Amino acid sequence: MDLKELYKEIILDHGKNPRNFGKCKNFNIDASGHNPLCGDKVHIYGKENNEKKMLDVSFEGEGCAISMASASILTDIIKGKEHNVITRIIDDFLKMVKYKDKMTINSLSEDQITTLMSLSGVQEFPMRVKCATMAWHTLQLAINKKR
Repeated sequence: MDLKELYKEIILDHGKNPRNFGKCKNFNIDASGHNPLCGDKVHIYGKENNEKKMLDVSFEGEGCAISMASASILTDIIKGKEHNVITRIIDDFLKMVKYKDKMTINSLSEDQITTLMSLSGVQEFPMRVKCATMAWHTLQLAINKKR
């Protein structure tokens, strides 16, 4: 299987079977995002402890396969991570999608990096970049709102 097929398979899987869908219990951070150009909506819920570790994270939303897959991938990857690591993952991901930068964070497994890279194909379709990044910007908003 070539890389494009693998990436397509990952996006379709997360789009059809989103991980962490619904409201997590006892969330203490949350934010909503909306893309008025296409109608995609996402609401991110997170439960951080006092040490700024994301104990649980989930999302609700509706939209295209890319926006739902991206939210699913986001929640899957950051669960259990500390705030400073999450911030670096978000920055790395946004640079990859927007500017075609390479993922540089070293605290992720090869599988996690491959999963994130599955969304890199949106670079070729500027209108789809917002679909892939909406959940990530929404999580940033949720984290910053709490502080």
